[in-house]
Amino acid sequence: MNSVFIIVLGLIVYYLGLRVYAKHIDRKVIHVDPRRTTPACMYADGVDFMPTSRNILFGYQFKSIAGAAPVLGPIIAIKWGWLPGLLWILLGTFLIGWAQDYSSAIVSMRNDGKTFGGISYSLISPRARTILLTFIYFYLLLVAAAFANVVATFMANTPTTPLPIILLAFSGILVGHLIYKGRMSLLLVTVIGLAIFYGAVVGGNWVPLALGDPAANKTLWLVFALAFSFFGSVLPIWSFVQPINYLGFYIIFFGMAAAVLGIFVGHPSLRAPAVTSYVVAGLPIWPMLFVTIACGAISGWHSIVSSTGTSRQLESELDVRPVAAGAMFLEMILALIALTIASVAVQGGAWHAVFGAGLSDVFHYLGLPYGWGRAYGPVMIIVLAITILHLVIRFMRIATNELVGRRVPLLRNPYIGTIIALILAFLLVKTGTFTYIWVLFGSANQLMAGLALFIASIWLVSQKKNPTYAVYPMIFMYVTTLAALSLTAYQVLKQAITRVDLTGRALSGSVIVGNWFAGIIGIVLFIAALFLAYDGIRAYVRYKNETSPQRGG
Repeated sequence: MNSVFIIVLGLIVYYLGLRVYAKHIDRKVIHVDPRRTTPACMYADGVDFMPTSRNILFGYQFKSIAGAAPVLGPIIAIKWGWLPGLLWILLGTFLIGWAQDYSSAIVSMRNDGKTFGGISYSLISPRARTILLTFIYFYLLLVAAAFANVVATFMANTPTTPLPIILLAFSGILVGHLIYKGRMSLLLVTVIGLAIFYGAVVGGNWVPLALGDPAANKTLWLVFALAFSFFGSVLPIWSFVQPINYLGFYIIFFGMAAAVLGIFVGHPSLRAPAVTSYVVAGLPIWPMLFVTIACGAISGWHSIVSSTGTSRQLESELDVRPVAAGAMFLEMILALIALTIASVAVQGGAWHAVFGAGLSDVFHYLGLPYGWGRAYGPVMIIVLAITILHLVIRFMRIATNELVGRRVPLLRNPYIGTIIALILAFLLVKTGTFTYIWVLFGSANQLMAGLALFIASIWLVSQKKNPTYAVYPMIFMYVTTLAALSLTAYQVLKQAITRVDLTGRALSGSVIVGNWFAGIIGIVLFIAALFLAYDGIRAYVRYKNETSPQRGG
């Protein structure tokens, strides 16, 4: 089949989802009010609360939700064929993904910019708050370790990439100050920031940065990535995180635009089969496809970005749909590009190799040399990862304060909370421990999505609003995630007991211990999800039976 078909379908879903379905919910269910003062305007402290133009915030939101996952997930999911992945990306985004991102932002805004911890305390129960914040913290720690490892590995193995990433930080700081302190034109400032970055991309080929020892090289860039994240955590949002992620949006968007144009010009045929088998390597399509492709369809990470970051920067309720929902639909296009590349690629191997080779092919249809795609691919992946990493550390700092700040006043200090998060992430990467529990990431991430939709559903019914658009997606995500979590825990525990993996290969001692560890964590997550479901259902029924709406609407 012609690959153009996938992109055209995506553009149709983008339009119908954003301009029809999301607009209907925005106007007829939520009843957004441009006269309502947003938390960004009410509490404008210049640190976390910062009224921001939707033109900046859209780029920030997209780059904050889009990590490596919308590229990684579809490429891995091609083992089931391109059709299951295509259907999940399109239907998942249209019915579930945007609804989670949008609802997370609007619920937080209507509750004074509170995070899910504070919202769950008032909406559900104190126990729900404690369980949820604990889960969020360790979920974020796993993400931090994984993305720090991606950044360090790519920067160590691709010596042409460090210079652009270093200057991305510099140009981001410059852009933030020129916009908010210099009051310069957004267009002019954007051009300046991107000129610095792309100049560094060219310069990186002339001045590759690498040490002789590969291990020392990776450690160096790991420390750099964590230092980068330190500033992203403690500095005011306008001076580092927001402008860097805003510039990062254009870096990714230009790559996406070139890829889409290349697909339309070259219109390559899909080489991968539409469907392979329901079960591949012991993994059935349901539930495993739905936790393999997360970003690009629905991802729990998005709910944390929307509720902890974006909700505190939106200057009008009218901006929630174009920013939160709009960024989700654009990320869907990125996932479709990755799926298309994986479906037409001749080269197999690691996901990043497939992406780089496929990007080279579609760039070549535009007359660009093959080397351009292979050079730009790693840059895109590092930008995708590092712009998530510094947000993760920032959110871990906020979660630390909410979880234990009252009992341990020292941990209210943003520097202390940040340093603890960085040390934990460093240890997980250096010891390799995160690789053992990474198998649970897909399930944990989508469990976060189910929990976000659960909170949104409870809030909607507490305000006497129609919760249908959130309730049914929540039920699907909760059931699917618990099924995936059960299957994953069962498989890793079985491997630990039998000392043989799914392919029949004997396992070593450290891997066996890692499987025991992952299996136990999986069971704990499953039990925690049941407790949250129990408390959530009780709250939902209680609000359903009340006659007047609660405060916070």
